[in-house]
Amino acid sequence: MPPPLLFDLSQIDLTGKPIFDKEDIGKANPQRFEMQQLDGILWYDKEKLLILGYKEVTEDEFWVRGHIPSRPLMPAVIMVEAAAQLSSFLVKQTYELGGFIGFAGIDSAKFRAVVEPGQRLYLLGHIAKFKRRKYTCNVQGVVDGTMVFETVVSGLNI
Repeated sequence: MPPPLLFDLSQIDLTGKPIFDKEDIGKANPQRFEMQQLDGILWYDKEKLLILGYKEVTEDEFWVRGHIPSRPLMPAVIMVEAAAQLSSFLVKQTYELGGFIGFAGIDSAKFRAVVEPGQRLYLLGHIAKFKRRKYTCNVQGVVDGTMVFETVVSGLNI
């Protein structure tokens, strides 16, 4: 049985315009082209260290052709990359950090369901621990109300 969600999604307009779009995200995160795995931020609470972002999973993803032919499934490593990008954006936004945030590790990860093209992957994030140079974030992925993965990622402010 999955853990409870980091926060209640029913209190957030999931269809509204993002408060940060891809261009805004690009100002904080360096990933571009096929490696940009975060399309928008719908909600952010600086005091509670919480964020809700999303990735529109499309037929044009670079992995669709080969993972898995005739039944494309979003690779778990790409889900974790999306989680890392969400967490670095959250940390930079919350603590007003400049410079580069490097991916430092996956402290845990559990995958519960598949993600396929045509779905919107919601990413719920929470900063669990922060020191000036290193942080840890809990991230959950949700599709159609179902938790598809949960992970704890860490990063370094380089």
